[in-house]
Amino acid sequence: MATFLYKLGRLAFRRRHFVALIWVALLTLAGVGAASAPAAGNSSFSIPGTEAQKAFDLLEQRFPGMSADGATARVVFKAPSGEKMTGKDNKAAVNKTVKELKSGSEVVSVADPYTGHAVSKDGRIAYASVKYKVSGMELKDSSRDELKKAAQDARDAGLTVEVGGDALQATPETGSSEVIGLAVAAVVLVITFGSLLAAGFPLLTAVIGVGIGVSTITALANALDLGTTTSTLASMIGLAVGIDYALFIVSRYRAELAEGREREEAAGRAVGTAGSAVVFAGLTVVIALVGLSVVNIPMLTKMGVAAAGTVAIAVLIALTLIPALLGYAGRRIKPAGEKSKLLGGGRAKSAEKKARPNMGTRWASFVVRRPVAVLLLGVIGLGAAAVPAASLELGLPDDGSQPVSTTQRRAYDLLSEGFGPGFNGPLMVVVDAKDSAHPKAAFTKVGDEIKGLKDVVTVTPAVPNKAGDTATITVVPKSKPSSTTTEDLVHAIRGKGAGITSATDAKLLVTGSTAMNIDVSQRLNDALLPYLALVVGLAFLLLIVVFRSVLVPLKAALGFLLSVMAALGAVVAVFQWGWLSGLMNVEQTGPVMSMMPIFMVGVVFGLAMDYEVFLVTRMREAYVHGEKPTQAVVTGFNHGARVVTAAAVIMTAVFSGFMGSSEAMVKMIGFGLAIAVFFDAFIVRMAIVPAVLALLGDKAWWLPKWLDRALPNVDVEGEGLRTQSSADGKDADPDEERQLVRV
Repeated sequence: MATFLYKLGRLAFRRRHFVALIWVALLTLAGVGAASAPAAGNSSFSIPGTEAQKAFDLLEQRFPGMSADGATARVVFKAPSGEKMTGKDNKAAVNKTVKELKSGSEVVSVADPYTGHAVSKDGRIAYASVKYKVSGMELKDSSRDELKKAAQDARDAGLTVEVGGDALQATPETGSSEVIGLAVAAVVLVITFGSLLAAGFPLLTAVIGVGIGVSTITALANALDLGTTTSTLASMIGLAVGIDYALFIVSRYRAELAEGREREEAAGRAVGTAGSAVVFAGLTVVIALVGLSVVNIPMLTKMGVAAAGTVAIAVLIALTLIPALLGYAGRRIKPAGEKSKLLGGGRAKSAEKKARPNMGTRWASFVVRRPVAVLLLGVIGLGAAAVPAASLELGLPDDGSQPVSTTQRRAYDLLSEGFGPGFNGPLMVVVDAKDSAHPKAAFTKVGDEIKGLKDVVTVTPAVPNKAGDTATITVVPKSKPSSTTTEDLVHAIRGKGAGITSATDAKLLVTGSTAMNIDVSQRLNDALLPYLALVVGLAFLLLIVVFRSVLVPLKAALGFLLSVMAALGAVVAVFQWGWLSGLMNVEQTGPVMSMMPIFMVGVVFGLAMDYEVFLVTRMREAYVHGEKPTQAVVTGFNHGARVVTAAAVIMTAVFSGFMGSSEAMVKMIGFGLAIAVFFDAFIVRMAIVPAVLALLGDKAWWLPKWLDRALPNVDVEGEGLRTQSSADGKDADPDEERQLVRV
């Protein structure tokens, strides 16, 4: 592989005009496609095969005009202080609003608060339920504008009016913190390279890669039902890995220049060596993201595949566009150790400063001298951070998790105030009595059974369809939708199903957004261990090929598990317990998003393997060329620690930037990924990994002979390039060539 990538790097360097033109054309094409494509909506949480989904499908069949999956809105009214909603003027304003809402082209029905018993007991709060023909994703902007206008007209009449439901979704905003993340990345790159031009290349190529990836997602969003969160997460991951991959290529290029090689040769060698690591690091990320499809949740599958596509683009850009840009830069890119004149370059260094080892070398030397102490400290520290994960509670966000500045959240709070917290998450019980001899008796029995359960406030009379063989019953719990008490109630109602079927031959199904969220959470929990086994297993096999070792990949996988558990513990502490919630701008604590553990496992594993590959391949390269195990660790840090540190700081900064999002899910994922990268890069890869390798010694690189013969030689260390140079009489070092050892 190293030889092929070496040739690719030299070709891109020579044919830089052609390479640059291709990428500009791709960016333009993707941009035009995104600009001309219809806007995407918000992807749903539906899952095939769950009880809630089966109930929705049944409603579509038995209640043709009901639009079971159609968008809904609740326009909530609150009377001025000292007045009631039953007052003449207030009632007139509400009736006018209801009439205005009914005129909408996509509206199926609007329930009048005064005829539908939708006024609170104290008379101060009322609501009108609006049902639409199409889902929230398909709702036209004109319908949303009509809804907002109707609410504003009621406000102008003196009422407090807020709108909840999925018909009026808040547009996610990332805020200025995303820009701050990029600014931090720029500063770190300038410090790392000592050159504004060299620092600009990773940022430029990462933005181009994300631009192509996100524009493509936007262009296909409507056709493939991709939600707004899909492009946000793709940009988050694509930006982070894009900067990192380019950083490693440019850094290796400068190191090759420092060894006296010509620029085209240096570009080829940088792509052949660091590029090989980029390919395998990218593969681990892609495997982890595409592997999300095994969960069998369409939304999660689409998010994973879209993000994986953006990562693949980042890899291709690093291998082709970066060497092309290096060709354009020419002598303005300085060898490693030299700074541009603008940043203080050209000054003579003292002999003492030249001889002093860098920080990475000094740290690695300290670790290999005291491996046991460093290992214990790292493991105990991460173990302590992981303790809160034992209290992990999972759920899915609803309007109650929105910022208090949104109308959805204020509507949620008003309904809780007027009708109780469970009113925001009513359960819909569907009774299929098609096979029952007495459908009406079955409907009555189901209602009576549910009334006898705990945590039930209201059970509405059954509403049958025209055929009289199916009915819906609305159940209002006492507790809020995301509580474990409501989840227990859903399971209790479903537990009555067997008895109902036995007594009446009718089937009972529980659905609604709350039940759907519970089913999604259960599916995610059940899929976590199989997904973990699949992703870690495939990546373990890939790393065996890369490192030609059994223990190094095993150590990498165990270290990842430690870092991801510590990161989950931090997420629980902040978003569930509320620690530092003010600092993190977390307005509402509660259960951790159900997708968080499995998403973190997928993404963090791929990113963690980036640092493992980039750092440990340098160590293996030194070991293969004759150095002792502990010295190889120090050499690996000497060459790679500075760059890996910069990459980790950049990735942490980029992920942290998404914590400014107004969407709770994006905020939580941004924090979780940022803290996971910090733990994995600085504690696992920088401390635990060298300590374990120092303790293992030569055993770290052990591989059974039969397996060594069976595995393909991918030559990530670039040994083939050294041999080729020796054969061609170029850049040969007799002392170095005598040290070539095949493990």
